[in-house]
Amino acid sequence: MNIKKWAILPLNKDRAAEISKEYDLPSFLAMMLEIRGIRTREQIEALLQEDAEFFDPLLLPDMEKAVERIRRAVDNMERIAVYGDYDADGVTSTAILCSYLGACGADVLFYIPEREGEGYGLNTGAIDVLHERGVRLIVTVDNGIASTREVEYAKSLGIDVVITDHHRPQEELPKAVAVIDPFRKDCDLPYKYFSGVGVAFKLITALEGPDCDMQALVENYADLVTIGTIGDVVPLEGENRLLVKKGLKLIAQSDRLGLHALLEHAGAADRPLTAGSVAFTIVPRINATGRIGSPDRAVRLLISEDPEEAEQLACNICEDNNFRREIESEIYESVLESLRQEPLRACDRVLVVDGEDWHHGVIGIVASRLTEKFGKPCIIISRSGGEAKGSGRSVEGFSLFDAISSCSDLMTKFGGHPMAAGLTMPADRIEEFRRRINRYAALLPGGVPAPTLTLDCKLRPDVLNVGMVQSLERMEPFGTGNPEPLFGLFHMKLEEIIPVGGGKHLRLNFSRGGAYVRCMKFHMTLEEFPYELGDILDLAVTLDAKPFRGELTLSIFVRDMKLSQQEPEKLIAGQELYERYCRGERLTPEQAKHLTPDRDAFALVYRFLREKRGWDQSLLVLLGRMEDKMDLARLLIILDILEERGLISLEKDGERAHIQLKEVEGKVDLTASPLLRRIKSLEVAV
Repeated sequence: MNIKKWAILPLNKDRAAEISKEYDLPSFLAMMLEIRGIRTREQIEALLQEDAEFFDPLLLPDMEKAVERIRRAVDNMERIAVYGDYDADGVTSTAILCSYLGACGADVLFYIPEREGEGYGLNTGAIDVLHERGVRLIVTVDNGIASTREVEYAKSLGIDVVITDHHRPQEELPKAVAVIDPFRKDCDLPYKYFSGVGVAFKLITALEGPDCDMQALVENYADLVTIGTIGDVVPLEGENRLLVKKGLKLIAQSDRLGLHALLEHAGAADRPLTAGSVAFTIVPRINATGRIGSPDRAVRLLISEDPEEAEQLACNICEDNNFRREIESEIYESVLESLRQEPLRACDRVLVVDGEDWHHGVIGIVASRLTEKFGKPCIIISRSGGEAKGSGRSVEGFSLFDAISSCSDLMTKFGGHPMAAGLTMPADRIEEFRRRINRYAALLPGGVPAPTLTLDCKLRPDVLNVGMVQSLERMEPFGTGNPEPLFGLFHMKLEEIIPVGGGKHLRLNFSRGGAYVRCMKFHMTLEEFPYELGDILDLAVTLDAKPFRGELTLSIFVRDMKLSQQEPEKLIAGQELYERYCRGERLTPEQAKHLTPDRDAFALVYRFLREKRGWDQSLLVLLGRMEDKMDLARLLIILDILEERGLISLEKDGERAHIQLKEVEGKVDLTASPLLRRIKSLEVAV
């Protein structure tokens, strides 16, 4: 179960009023700025400004060396290879540098390594291929900072290397002609958190020289910089924000044939684009070429000047994306089935699930979906022969990289950062890895933190209006570092549930204090919806303004909801206690007593299930129907005992439970349950 804490950011109303008055801003916008900690003139201007000066690219160490070597290669018609990566950041980095150098008259080609077989970054096999093709200079984009051995190998073949990257350097830098990375220790930039395509764009501005036409460069390349920046999930701050702000406007009007064709096939050609829509339409399709098939097609798509080629590539890439979804769904269902077969594994602090020959290109996406479903770090591992490759995703506050590093002796290769990591190990070490990483999590001070749903503020339903949305438009684009505002509507009475969109979505009508609001809940059917008319709910919502019959109308979208009477902290504590019991860990007398149900508790749950003729919905809603006479840990124990004693069949799927009553003859002695005896056996004597 993914039970989130609901946290509301603090608001100083007096300070918000001062911001509104001093900077002549709408009061709602000023309130949002204050909530987000944007209070000084410098901070406010940085967020709201449309134009600003870009810093001098020569402030990046080795930039002058890179410019000199690349210009020499262009002038002497040396063959240049732009060496990229197979994700959206690497693809767009490759496309803009190839386009620019081609426009300068350079003899340029590009190389994207295959995910399967070559993996990420420079490799000696690729260098051999480029050497055979007469390449004299390799310029890396979005990779290369750790390629010390590969750079030496290229030098031995007479090939110079210029590295542009944005990943953290190791202790030793590669001995390349130039190493451009904002995270070098000797780099003193005003802003460092660029994507790979952001660094490549700085290289282009440096190649243009001090008198470059910055406006023309932005108009030519901001569309691709935007896609790569959003795809790499870097903060939308500083120059990133400026480029994305401009790029979003340019993508829809882009004269890149491939990009236009891709938008057509994605059904987004005539819609206004936001950072979110780019992240969910363009980025996954570009990434799909690196996960399924050959990634160089995405670069060819973005630089194509042939309408037929662009159309065919866009069609193929969208087909690959659909195929990727199918494979992802198959693996996801296989993982869930594995957890259904061994339900106690879902109680691990870190979920580790492995399978035979799962596609390496999609296991990271599956890990992300599992993390969202269960609210805990997840690592999905694919076994092939004697080797196992895994990809993991984490929750905020738990460094997956550190956790995997604690098991480094089991690995042949690993890497990543706090929220995502990859690994390779012998297949026979998977179970030991699962045991060790969970032991690491158990010994971590504070344990694995529960996910948090952060609300900017609570709103009254009677004050909602289109003007609020319009005032927030100046804060766009929203993304990493500047998330879309999320608001709380609390103690809302559910008045009406209407399926729409062929039953795929729901329109929900709520009331409070005489005010009525209409909300949309996308991607949820009536059968999946766990609440009933009359329920009092807390809603986490986003706001938008949509045209309807010539006028802007307020639209409210539900992102999450819960029963108002339930306190997430108590639910989280109950889940943790139950999982502690499931893992066979020692219990204090107080914990054991708390877990042990009495006759009245059994009767309450069984009577309710009998009245409802079973249950096929959320466990948390089932708990809520107990009218505060039950807590989560005890409810879960009772269900396990009822199943053990043959009174019900029970199948859990994350938060959802499918419960059916069984026919029994005579009385069943629940006190004879081995599960009750197990609770007692885990109790530590004081």
